[in-house]
Amino acid sequence: MPSPGAASGLWLEVVMAWVDGGSRTTESSIGRDAGRLLGFSAMHVAYQGEPGAYSERAVLALFPDAEPMPCETVRLVFSRVTSGEADAGVVPLENSQAGSVNETYDLLQHTSMLRIVGEAMVRVDHALLGVPGARLEQVRRAHSHWQALAQCEEFLSSLQIVPVPVHDTAGAARMIAERGDRQDAAIASVEAGTALGLSVLSERIQTEKENLTRFVAISTDATGLGAADKTSLVMAVLDEPGSLLASLQPFAERAINLHKLESRPRRGKAFEYVFYVDLMAAADSPEVEDALALVAQHTSFLRVLGSYRSAGDPV
Repeated sequence: MPSPGAASGLWLEVVMAWVDGGSRTTESSIGRDAGRLLGFSAMHVAYQGEPGAYSERAVLALFPDAEPMPCETVRLVFSRVTSGEADAGVVPLENSQAGSVNETYDLLQHTSMLRIVGEAMVRVDHALLGVPGARLEQVRRAHSHWQALAQCEEFLSSLQIVPVPVHDTAGAARMIAERGDRQDAAIASVEAGTALGLSVLSERIQTEKENLTRFVAISTDATGLGAADKTSLVMAVLDEPGSLLASLQPFAERAINLHKLESRPRRGKAFEYVFYVDLMAAADSPEVEDALALVAQHTSFLRVLGSYRSAGDPV
């Protein structure tokens, strides 16, 4: 059985192979792939939800000329990109109020074929949508994605409206339009409601008015959507005193800013945890390469999930 040091060395090879083979882009690779990845030619981009969903807005922000491909689940998005049915995918990663989308993080950890190649911030303003003629006081049930329901918990509780989770915000709006019951409403965007002929019963009902969701683009091609200035990775530290500190110290010593550090249970390892890390530097920068070489000495598992350009202003 390999020693911890040998295991760390193995993972370092995997990490650095990704850096060498995927993160560094040459002029020839940019010329070959930019047209497809940057949306200059027709491409299919998978997303979770239905037309009008916030995810579709993220798709069009990242790939303006792409044809969005609706999928029922995040897992199906990963499957369609992996199989080649879609050229890329866009999936939710975290919300400023409800936190991380654990399913997305778990899927990223357990795929070796996909990489994060870009990100977008989407402003999420939820509205309560009802059938024409419905009044707010008539509503008994609100249907939406579970994260949207969580983001509007205070509003729903104050009116004693029962939350009913469904797979998607825009899908909930479509369901309400088809059902025609004044006691049922959907939580989705005003745009989704307008497209379906629903009435806006109340706007901006989320608890935190500055409500943002971070979406990431995933692809089998590690070529990013612009010059990388951010890297996401996942690691599991050795079960030794000081291992977590030792695995983070190399970043601090090189003035590499960490934007996120979050622990999650490690699948198949009871009461062991992995750490998801976002750092504000490209994976192929000398500082990050040096840091990862040292981090690997204190981890049993280390994988770069992607190196990409960070999001601009929210859309």
